[in-house]
Amino acid sequence: MKLKLQVHLPETLTKWFPEAIWKMDDTEKKCYLTFDDGPIPEITPWVLDLLAQYNIKATFFVVGENVYKYPEIYQRILDEGHAVGNHTYNHLQGLKTPNKEFFENIEQTDRLIGSNLFRPPHGLVKRSQYRYLKQRYKLIMWDVISCDYNRNISKIEVLRNVLDFVRPGSIITFHDSVKSEENLKYALPLAIQALQGEGYEFKKIEFPKIRPLYIKPNKELLERLRKRILRIAKGA
Repeated sequence: MKLKLQVHLPETLTKWFPEAIWKMDDTEKKCYLTFDDGPIPEITPWVLDLLAQYNIKATFFVVGENVYKYPEIYQRILDEGHAVGNHTYNHLQGLKTPNKEFFENIEQTDRLIGSNLFRPPHGLVKRSQYRYLKQRYKLIMWDVISCDYNRNISKIEVLRNVLDFVRPGSIITFHDSVKSEENLKYALPLAIQALQGEGYEFKKIEFPKIRPLYIKPNKELLERLRKRILRIAKGA
């Protein structure tokens, strides 16, 4: 496999967080699409439409603030059978955030989604944060990053990043964000077509909840937000 650290980390580096999940079981030809930073109205519905077209289930690592702002899109993710994970409430990077603030920010998202999956923004956490979080979540990292957010590379290179590095069990990261829109809309459908043509099956990431969630999702709050949005839309 080629060496391209911004796309794929070698095993020697992933061992720094040994209990994090960098790839899934590789005994079958399966891969795992993941999307970070949504949900947002500009991109996430397009992603959901595309996944439905190809009958693919994926995993969305959501930012809590976006879930709060766009509960109807978040509900659609759930209704269409995708998995969700916690990506903090304000996309905070662990290395730049005091532990107490970081953990409280994560728990704020937990109150909305109640997932046992967590992915740190930019994949960066302090060792003390890692030790705390691994006791509460399955820490989901990645095997392949598309780099769709990087406007300094071509959309063809984004596609090549995926196709050159994917292998059985790969966790592939895209972003349902405005910054990634152009690259995502080019690379994602072509990557899906190519990988399905190679015999890959796409799966979502799920782990049994072996203990009760620390914070149950506030479904009543999300329902109130959805109804409020509908009322505003009808009055517009």
